[in-house]
Amino acid sequence: MKVCTDACLFGAWVSQKTLVQNANSIVDIGSGTGLLSLMLAQVTESSKASITAIEIESQAAEEASSNFKLSKWSDRLVMVNDSIQNFTASISKDDLLSNELNKNNNNKQLFDIVISNPPFYEGDLKSPDANKNKAAHSTELPWTSLVDNVSSLLTNAGSFFVLVPTLRAYTMQKLAETHQLQLIEEVLVYNDAKHLPFRSFLHFRKAKPEIDKDISVLRNKIVIKNTDNTYSAEFTELLKDYYLHL
Repeated sequence: MKVCTDACLFGAWVSQKTLVQNANSIVDIGSGTGLLSLMLAQVTESSKASITAIEIESQAAEEASSNFKLSKWSDRLVMVNDSIQNFTASISKDDLLSNELNKNNNNKQLFDIVISNPPFYEGDLKSPDANKNKAAHSTELPWTSLVDNVSSLLTNAGSFFVLVPTLRAYTMQKLAETHQLQLIEEVLVYNDAKHLPFRSFLHFRKAKPEIDKDISVLRNKIVIKNTDNTYSAEFTELLKDYYLHL
């Protein structure tokens, strides 16, 4: 699983958020080899947030586990080689057991932050590599299932950050709204100023009891490269703590 520029930029964008830096618990859905989890571990040193990475593909999970052990944040990083559906179900079972043991305990094992760079290809030509298909195509994790699990895992007013193709950003927004996830910020990502945006960074907040249709969504853009093919100032500022050559 190669590391993509848009994933690095997404991780850096999320990492700058104060609410992320102060989080106590984070879950990374579809973590791949652990890139986003490691980036968030780097910026949550003061809060010492626990970060749980969920990855269904066994080879990617094994590599992520190795990457975690080699990092200086290994005590806060947990790899779970399973589907997010099974992970959420296991937490629900633990909650039921906990409540049976202590009728006065209404606290759930939930997360302040959910981050995901999910599979997003639907009906596209697939690779002969089954592992790559599992990582890139949404047959294993349909977006309806993704947002359902995110809503179940988030604390009230918790935040969900997701990376999607720009052409499908509205689809994600509508699905999220059906699960009480309110869009509060969108960033359009451009390779350069001459082309249309190709990725969207979306920030949702868990809303209760209903979506506020009149909320003003914060909208921005990031252009990766200048006309001379060098990295833009905004890209450099976000990635300087992660890219060794910046």
